[in-house]
Amino acid sequence: MSPSSPGLQPSLWNEQGDSVQTFKVVEICAGAGGQSLGLELAGFEHELAVELDANAANTLRHNRPGWKIAEGDVANPDIWNPADYKGVDLLAGGVPCPPFTIAGKQLGATDERDLFAWAIELCGIMEPRALMLENVRGLSMPRFSAYRQHVLDRLRELGYIGDWQLLHASDYGVPQLRPRFVLVAMKPDDFQYFQWPQKQDQARTVGETLQDLMAEDGWRWASYWAAGANDIAPTIVGGSKKHGGADLGPTRAKRAWDELGVNARVLGNGPPPKGSPKPVKGKQEGFRPTLTCEMVARLQGWNGPDYKWTFTGRKTSNYRQIGNAFPPPVARAIGGQIHRALSHQGDPQPLVELTKTTHDPLYAVLRSASGFLTMDEINRRLEQPLHASVFERHINHLKQDFKIEIEDGKVAAYRLESFKAFVGQEDHLRHEAFIKPNKIS
Repeated sequence: MSPSSPGLQPSLWNEQGDSVQTFKVVEICAGAGGQSLGLELAGFEHELAVELDANAANTLRHNRPGWKIAEGDVANPDIWNPADYKGVDLLAGGVPCPPFTIAGKQLGATDERDLFAWAIELCGIMEPRALMLENVRGLSMPRFSAYRQHVLDRLRELGYIGDWQLLHASDYGVPQLRPRFVLVAMKPDDFQYFQWPQKQDQARTVGETLQDLMAEDGWRWASYWAAGANDIAPTIVGGSKKHGGADLGPTRAKRAWDELGVNARVLGNGPPPKGSPKPVKGKQEGFRPTLTCEMVARLQGWNGPDYKWTFTGRKTSNYRQIGNAFPPPVARAIGGQIHRALSHQGDPQPLVELTKTTHDPLYAVLRSASGFLTMDEINRRLEQPLHASVFERHINHLKQDFKIEIEDGKVAAYRLESFKAFVGQEDHLRHEAFIKPNKIS
């Protein structure tokens, strides 16, 4: 039998067509199914998918009617009970990215939408064999070095080894510049078998990917356009309900689309009509075709027989579902490596991660201190002392995500207090922001 045999879930087969063991996954903040489909193709079966947006949840139900879908705020105990899924093989999710995005305010732990720290705490409740969380590149920046350090320290307390990696979608066949920062964590017995996925085939260009769709209505210039669209796409931005209709991103992204010969100001309803003129690109004035949702989905990785998927709802909602998704081929690549690790395939590797990983030395010093420390006392404990201006800037970054108590005297002294992020507190401000109707199906 083959992966295309009727009635078989694609998760039961690897890319060579061999039967593989399936593992169970609970997916939080599942969106419209990019990560869901990738994990399914990597050999994971969904025990539950949780999603706040009704349109995305409907898309999941349409494509996988047999799945259990919980619709509503993932942190609302009325939506689902994490303890019911204790011992699941994988806990995965794409928690909200606005707290960390470079284009935003980077509020981190003080952003009411931040669920990263809360998701880490689920490991103490659910005790999954593996954890996989993905987010934007901004989380990898120096601004969030202490946040990352806290995550690794907390995982260690819960018995897990964690590692971060910045992955580029174009390294896994997705024709798009889409960096994603991914955290994978497992218990030591499993993590010794985990390796990050190797880069795969070079991504096709936008033109190569979309030429047949551009030519569907007989546009005579489709191949000419495709030859000029000879690079991968900029990062597709799904946007939010607060910011109007669908377009292909901010000003810088629109300039990149101009160079590819694409009109990024609006979203198209169909391919260029047969009589459309010869296209231009760059700064030239003239005709540029628009992209349809189907085209954007291809650029996001829904391309080929394994990646068939239908998006429900209206055009703008479809675009947001697609644009906010984790590319399925990238999720499949990471999921495949997690699957291998849980299956103990290959040779175990020395666990370098058992030695303490330090993302933020200043935070590490304060965290290990029993009392107040002055700047001089902190610098004496650092391998590389910080200049006063750098120290002050670093302290200000820490104060955004952590409560820092400052003792005033002849010389200021500092003590690290609590983490500000939401980890389930009943009195946290996010509860007021996320009270919405919800349902499970």
